Amino acid sequence: MQERNEKTPTQKKKREPGSARKADARRIDNKWEIFATGFFFVAVFAAMIGYLGYFTATSKQEMLDNSYNSRQEILLSRNYRGTIFSRDGEVLAETVLDERQNESRVYPFADLFAHIVGYSTKGRMGVESLANYYLINTSTSLSNKAANDAAGVKNPGDNVYTTLDVQIQEVADSQLNIYKGAVVVTEVSTGKILAMVSHPDFDPNQIADIWDSLVENENSSVLLNRATQGQYPPGSTFKIITALEYIRENPDTYNDYSYQCSGTFTFMGSKINCYHKTNHGQVDFKSSFARSCNSSFANIGVGLDRERFRETLEGLLFNQTLPLELPHSTGKVTISADSTTDEMLQTSIGQGKTQISPMHLNMITSAIANDGVLMKPYVIDHVENDEGRVIKSFSPESFGQLLDAWEAEILRDMMTAVVEGGTARKLSGQSYTAAGKTGSAEYNSNGDSHAWFTGYAPAEAPEVCVTIIVEGAGSGGDYAVPIARRIFDAYFNEKK
Repeated sequence: MQERNEKTPTQKKKREPGSARKADARRIDNKWEIFATGFFFVAVFAAMIGYLGYFTATSKQEMLDNSYNSRQEILLSRNYRGTIFSRDGEVLAETVLDERQNESRVYPFADLFAHIVGYSTKGRMGVESLANYYLINTSTSLSNKAANDAAGVKNPGDNVYTTLDVQIQEVADSQLNIYKGAVVVTEVSTGKILAMVSHPDFDPNQIADIWDSLVENENSSVLLNRATQGQYPPGSTFKIITALEYIRENPDTYNDYSYQCSGTFTFMGSKINCYHKTNHGQVDFKSSFARSCNSSFANIGVGLDRERFRETLEGLLFNQTLPLELPHSTGKVTISADSTTDEMLQTSIGQGKTQISPMHLNMITSAIANDGVLMKPYVIDHVENDEGRVIKSFSPESFGQLLDAWEAEILRDMMTAVVEGGTARKLSGQSYTAAGKTGSAEYNSNGDSHAWFTGYAPAEAPEVCVTIIVEGAGSGGDYAVPIARRIFDAYFNEKK
């Protein structure tokens, strides 16, 4: 019988020992890959959870204030909006309830604090926006909450105390009068905003009624806070910065500077005139500044190192966001290594493409008055509940050193000379000393000018800083300085 040499179904091919080890190694590698992949995704997930927790803990105010967050409506269904007070306890904004608990937001001073206190209807503005988180939350006691729930009434929102001074605000507003423009008053050592006025203004009590007419009028700038959002050529107030750069480039010889002014400066086809073509004659560095000689500062400007000047400007917060919580514009300047002679001439006297807000100029001035240190401007002092318990306090905070103390000392001496014998002489002879810089900033081809003043008092121990722009008024010495004098008067009279 013939034998078959066929394999039965149960017979298997023998594995080579090496191939078994390779298969085991592949399985181990696959396990490690799966483990590593799983660990990676777990780590990413944990990091996301951690970041979400951190963001929620540190940004709860921003999250609540987001217009897409419905929790605001939930809170407002349980609480009515808290009261905003001045620093001396006067009501700037409050919610009034009628017999049926219907709410009305009332602004007792009408248009006086229009831009800085703002409104809470048709959106929010000013302190109403900055402090929204506190105003719609309540920290009233549990017993009060229980009593209010039982009575079917809302809880009172927390109350916000600002740094604003009613008397100084009233003086600033009345002195700006019918002019368009802005006034900023701050405390040098702390950064507290004592007053902020912007004209034209509006009555926040009427905001719902006038809203459509304001937003439909493309030419209306009533809702613009000119103090923080206005952009203006700084004019001769910019000579503070040009002077700083000249001092930095010539620390040992700046006092040797001399120039013969004829009322006009011409260089490589570019021409600069002094205000009204005034012939200042022989001037040194300090008198050039005190008398605001355009020709002399144009002469200084063409000799400055462009890159170093750009660095100085950036150090003074041009072309960047300011350390300010209020909505604001960015100061703009276009100096670079490629800047033309004409651009250098125009920039050195605060003309050309240079733009600045009154708030930005106030911050630079305050830093000079404070030995070069800028204190961050702020307007909310503290928050209380309805029983007077302090919920949160806000303290002065330094932004940093904008310029060296020795540089600030030199500039303070020069700014004092502006008042004692220069373009701000209308501030001299008071019961207090003062220092500052005027400006007449041309804004069109007709030579029309905005009137500027920025300065502080007392000159020897600065306490309060005032910055003013009066649109289209002309000379800073004639129009802005008298306003500053009355604001300083109000500040020091209040201290008596």
